[in-house]
Amino acid sequence: MTDDTSPGIAGTATAGEFGPVKPAERIKVVDILRGFALLGILVVNMDYFAFPAAVIFDPRIAGGFTGLDGLTWKFNSLFFLEKMMALFSMLFGAGLVLMYDRATAAGKKLGGVYYRRILWLLVIGAIHGYLLWYGDILFSYAIAGLILFLFRKRSARTLIIVGCFVLVFGALIKTGGGFANGLLRAQAEGVGAILDAGGSVTPQQREMYDTWQEVKQHFTPGSETMSSEIAAYRGGYRANLESRVPMTLMMQTQALIFMVLWRAMGLMLIGMGLMKSGFLTGERSRRFYVSWAIIGYGAGLPLCGWGIKSLLDRNFDFIHYLIIGGHYNYAGSILVAMANVSIIVLVFRAGLLTWLTDRLAGAGRMALSNYLLQTLIGTTIFYGFGFGLFNHVNRFALWGFIIAFWILQLYISPLWLRKFRFGPAEWLWRTLTYWKVQPFRVKPASTAGPS
Repeated sequence: MTDDTSPGIAGTATAGEFGPVKPAERIKVVDILRGFALLGILVVNMDYFAFPAAVIFDPRIAGGFTGLDGLTWKFNSLFFLEKMMALFSMLFGAGLVLMYDRATAAGKKLGGVYYRRILWLLVIGAIHGYLLWYGDILFSYAIAGLILFLFRKRSARTLIIVGCFVLVFGALIKTGGGFANGLLRAQAEGVGAILDAGGSVTPQQREMYDTWQEVKQHFTPGSETMSSEIAAYRGGYRANLESRVPMTLMMQTQALIFMVLWRAMGLMLIGMGLMKSGFLTGERSRRFYVSWAIIGYGAGLPLCGWGIKSLLDRNFDFIHYLIIGGHYNYAGSILVAMANVSIIVLVFRAGLLTWLTDRLAGAGRMALSNYLLQTLIGTTIFYGFGFGLFNHVNRFALWGFIIAFWILQLYISPLWLRKFRFGPAEWLWRTLTYWKVQPFRVKPASTAGPS
């Protein structure tokens, strides 16, 4: 999410000055990148607003998977899944570099301000996750951000290398979990065969068998569990809260440790390196960006496409996903994100599509507010306390909502910023971070009197 020193700051503070960034100090191309990533993330999140959580691992269970619905899933997976979150995570890491540079230029220590910023983000993420939507990413970003500070002084090369190692470590954890679950499944199936034949098993075998049933239920829930979740989210606020709390707890503990944290932190470290190298700010040569666009799309999209085929061929077996099936997109999405950056930088530097890039920059400056607004509107549309469309709309039809969201946020963000310095959530976050109420409204430009 954006903050006073998140990606988009140009210039440096003068000695003795360190506080919320001024509009004139922002790097527009990075605001554009953030706005682009924010709107792209919505494409993926829309499935998780509209359908039961198990679509994360098996999209066939809801939303339709034939005809246009199946093509929509393939399109979303190829161009959006993990690609936009990869870019957003890089930009979050880049924000720390910018904060550190501004604090250093002002002769101030960053630690106190930075950790207040991150801890308040942790609080916002917890509130968002438990009270509104289990798919919150702010909490995970805050946990990663607590560790990120230790690397603020490292060189671009070191940051990128360490980030890659962290990503590989995260992939190995996922693969290890896949092998462990595969072994559990094989042993449980053996016990199941004995039970089906009327034989007896040891307490340890029975416990292992029951454990596998619980694991399988988590990844591929049965019809009864699905019906219960659908009823909860179509019900009132209390019903969906009771269903959401255990899911959010799992996402912010188990999923965080075994799946989310390492990828987020690795990408943030790479983002720090890319910011220091000038890649994210458009400071490299045109040839450099053209080369990365070709490499990123040329290698990344086929890799992601192969991952889609792999999952389809294995009928979305979650053990296959953990061992290898999900890794194609895990790696390919980073290459595609790099290519996306390159194209956006080239478009911006050429002065093309300014009608769009100006609006993306506005959305990027209000990324936290827009992210939370997506949840507020999305849950109101699909949950029972609003219009109750949960699991009623097919996957292809969701694109109607996505486009409406995009138009809304691209339209209202620049209008809002004409009158206010920050989005409402950004203003609150800054106020809490600096322990001082920040000015909210844009001061009208002074007019010169007669000479």
